[in-house]
Amino acid sequence: MKTEKNEKINETKNVVGTRGRTFQGTVTKIFGRRAVIEFQRTVKIKKYERFMRKKTKLHSRIPEGMQISVGDYVQVQECRPLSKIIHSIVIEVIKKSDNSNLGERK
Repeated sequence: MKTEKNEKINETKNVVGTRGRTFQGTVTKIFGRRAVIEFQRTVKIKKYERFMRKKTKLHSRIPEGMQISVGDYVQVQECRPLSKIIHSIVIEVIKKSDNSNLGERK
């Protein structure tokens, strides 16, 4: 299993070297070679002793040859800054969406 994961990372390393944290989230928009990934995290509010859910949006590069559509659940990893807003790259598609024909990148 570890070798499969390393192979997937090595395939993307040919394009851009990855480093840092990994995130998993849903693809909400696709703009050419860039995808917007949205995921939720839980934050504690100390004053009220409660927890709150926050959304985070990441702009990620889609590697050559990877087919991604809106609604897919993907894993992204940080990399060097590729542009003003892109600081991560899509590593793998964990789960395909049911409506895979809507926003598919070719």
